[in-house]
Amino acid sequence: MKLLRHTNVVHMRHSFYHHEQRNNNNNNNTNSSKGQENNNDENNSNNSSRNNDAGEVYLNLVLDYVPDTVYRISKQHNQAGERIPILYVKLYAYQMARGLAAIHKIGVCHRDIKPQNLLVDTQTHALKICDFGSAKTLTPGEPNISYICSRYYRAPELMFGSTDYSTAIDVWSVGCVVAELLLGAPLFPGDSGIDQLVEIIKILGTPTREEILSMNRNYREFKFPHIKAMKWENVFGKEVEKEALDVIANVLVYTPTDRFDGLQFCAHEWFDELREEGKTLGGDTNKPLPPLFDFTDEELRGVDESLRRKLIPEWVRRQNR
Repeated sequence: MKLLRHTNVVHMRHSFYHHEQRNNNNNNNTNSSKGQENNNDENNSNNSSRNNDAGEVYLNLVLDYVPDTVYRISKQHNQAGERIPILYVKLYAYQMARGLAAIHKIGVCHRDIKPQNLLVDTQTHALKICDFGSAKTLTPGEPNISYICSRYYRAPELMFGSTDYSTAIDVWSVGCVVAELLLGAPLFPGDSGIDQLVEIIKILGTPTREEILSMNRNYREFKFPHIKAMKWENVFGKEVEKEALDVIANVLVYTPTDRFDGLQFCAHEWFDELREEGKTLGGDTNKPLPPLFDFTDEELRGVDESLRRKLIPEWVRRQNR
């Protein structure tokens, strides 16, 4: 957590440990008829053991307070029979991807991106990724557990048993969250791990042998019924912008290396509205958008000039001169 300093990642302000002794209830008084001296020796021994027992050790984290989550915001709109305004969907998607790009840059994979783990300040609509309890620094050659990530947002390579996956599993999860915000319901609502894969195949179609091996090169069972992929416009309907569908199509793909990375995601034309000079949240208050373009040198390290120019609008570059 100390390494994760970014505007779209929850900030750890402080940490501390505390101990709680175990509550050992020893029935030392039940043998009172068996010699008082022996009982006293036994009690003294038990008391000494309890005094030397460290008990449970708890790590406590003090984090930023952010009042809401993407999950609660989505639920409130669904209960009201409404869709989340598309501007807010774009803001949440962009900030998710930017935050992930920053943690992926240092080799950290979150491994549990879902609406409940995305904090939102509803006054500014700034988003912060939280809950790094499943996060791990991925090390080449070191195996990782495949049973990870909440089911609806779990990348297919995990269901194919991959143990050498990449940070692309987080990008898949972002795609699932964005799809859910556009639809008002989870895109792949599987009841189990196997059913989850079935739900994915219903939409993406049956993966080819090459796609399966790209997800897990050790997988050897290729017997799947042939199902044709659906068109994204048939999944989402005509009311969803084609640019949004293009983002989904470049994220929810079987081959992990074919998925956008975080900054490619942010640079997509679907987010051009956010890059307009003077763009506001709208409504009565007309508040400005949350910080979106304050990229650090570390964030942009290794990024080519054309992508940099897309990420940072000209009007921002003028202000920074």
